[in-house]
Amino acid sequence: MQHMSDPLWLAALAAAMALTGIVSGTLAGLLGVGGGIVIVPVLFNVLPLFGIPEAVQMKLAVGTSLATIIPTSIVSARKHYAKGAIDTGLLRAIWPSMIIGVAVGTVLAIWLHGSALSAVFATIALLVALNMGFTGVDYRLRETKPRGPGLWGIGGFIGSVSAMMGIGGGTVGVPILCMFGTPIRSAVATASVFGLIISIPATIGFIYGGWGVAGVPPLSLGYVNLIGFALIVPSSIIATPWGVHLAHTIPPLMLKRAFALFLAITAVRMFYALLT
Repeated sequence: MQHMSDPLWLAALAAAMALTGIVSGTLAGLLGVGGGIVIVPVLFNVLPLFGIPEAVQMKLAVGTSLATIIPTSIVSARKHYAKGAIDTGLLRAIWPSMIIGVAVGTVLAIWLHGSALSAVFATIALLVALNMGFTGVDYRLRETKPRGPGLWGIGGFIGSVSAMMGIGGGTVGVPILCMFGTPIRSAVATASVFGLIISIPATIGFIYGGWGVAGVPPLSLGYVNLIGFALIVPSSIIATPWGVHLAHTIPPLMLKRAFALFLAITAVRMFYALLT
C-alpha cells in the first residue's frame, strides 16, 4: 500500500502508538493491571483508522502488545524478586504447563481468522469484567491451590488465553491465584514472572507466524510493529506514575468496578463489530 510509505502517515502512526502507551500506562498505574489488556483494545480501535487490513488488525495488536510486555515484565519481576514477594515454589510447579499453553495459544492465534481472535479477546475480557464487577476485593473460591494436574491445567489455561489475548499473566493469572487463596501481593508479584514466561515465546511465535504477510505496516517483524514497540513502552512508563497518583485518591473497590466497566464496554464494542 502506497500510503504506508508516506512520511506523514508514519508520523501519525507513531503519534497514535505513543498515545496508546500514555493511555495504557495511566490505566496500569490507576488500576494495577498489565498494559496488554489496555493496549490491545486501544490498537483494535486505532489500526483501522490507518487503513490496516481487517485480516491483520487484531493479530498486529496482539503481537505488538506481547512485545511491549517483555521489557515491562523484566523490570517488574526484578523489583518483586528483590522484595522477596514471588512464590518461587508455585513458579517451579506451573511454568512447564504454562509454556505448553503459550505454544498452543500462539499457534491458534496465528491460525484463526482475525475476527475469531477478537471474539476470544471479547469473551475473556467480559468474564474478567464480570469477575471484577461482582466480587469483592478479597473474594476466594477456596483457600488452597490445587496440586498436580489441577495446577497444570491452570498454568495451561493462563498461558494459552494470555498468548491469544496479547496480555501478560496478570489479568487472568492474578484473579485465578487470588481465588485459590494466594495473597494479592504475592499473586501480583508471581504474575509479573508469568508475563515473561508468556510474552517471550509468544512474541517469537507472532514474528514467525506473520513473516511475509501482506498488509502489515512498515517497520514490522511479522505481526510485531517496531514503531509501536519503540513508543508504547517508554510512553507507558512515563504515564504510569500519573495513574498511581490518581489511584491514591480513589477507593480500591471503586477502581475495581471502574476497570470492570471499561473491560465490559470494550468487549461489547468488539462483539458489536463482529456482528455488524
